[in-house]
Amino acid sequence: MTDPIADYLTRLRNAIKANHRVVEVPASNLKKEITKILFEQGYILNYKFIEGETPSGIIKIALKYDPQERVNAIKALKRVSRPGLRQYTGYKDMPRVLNGLGIAILSTSQGVMTNKEAAEKKIGGEVLCYVY
Repeated sequence: MTDPIADYLTRLRNAIKANHRVVEVPASNLKKEITKILFEQGYILNYKFIEGETPSGIIKIALKYDPQERVNAIKALKRVSRPGLRQYTGYKDMPRVLNGLGIAILSTSQGVMTNKEAAEKKIGGEVLCYVY
């Protein structure tokens, strides 16, 4: 597999379209950090890291739905930086996703964080994906 982050996002996208409650994805440290950010920002209901089933482990993600309308909290997941075309940004030209309603997840020198956190700390990095 050449792009594990794209695979992670595609598994989430497919589970949302199929109205699944839980999705399992192979774990890595970067995927764990992205999952934590999605939880902190309120896009997923819960997550659990399971060690031992595979060499790297598994991440179980409980998806968040609106109880009345059965609409998922995540409207779109878009991969920005790809292995063939890396996208970097400085803190001065940080991307605004959906006019500030969405988030961009960045990989910086100080760890994985959202575009708002990176702008506050005045650091740039690689734009991994957009979530809204």
